[in-house]
Amino acid sequence: MMCPYERLGLSKRTTSEGLREAFSKFGQVVYARVVTDRISGYPKGFGFVGYATLEEAAQGIKGMDGKFLDGWVIFAEYARPRPPPSGQARTPTAPPQTSEPPFNHQ
Repeated sequence: MMCPYERLGLSKRTTSEGLREAFSKFGQVVYARVVTDRISGYPKGFGFVGYATLEEAAQGIKGMDGKFLDGWVIFAEYARPRPPPSGQARTPTAPPQTSEPPFNHQ
C-alpha cells in the first residue's frame, strides 16, 4: 500500500530525477514528479513524492521541509485533495421532480 503523496514547493530547476534522489535518503520513493506546464513544458514550481510507507513519508517531510534543494528553500507537506471548481458540486444531484407524465412515442 502506498502512502499519501507529499506536496512540495520547488525551484523551477528541480527535475523529477533530482526530486527522487533528494527524498530517497528518507525511504523507498515509489513516485516522484515535478509538475510541468502542459503547453510550455516548463516546471510549475511544485511536485509530488510518494513513499512505500507512512513512516517513510513522515521522515521525508521532516527531513526536507525548510531545506535547500537546487538553491531554493523548499516546503514539504502532505498533499490534500484539490477542491472542486467554484460553482460546481462534487456530488451529483437528483433530477428535478415534475408532475408531467413522461413523453412517449406513438
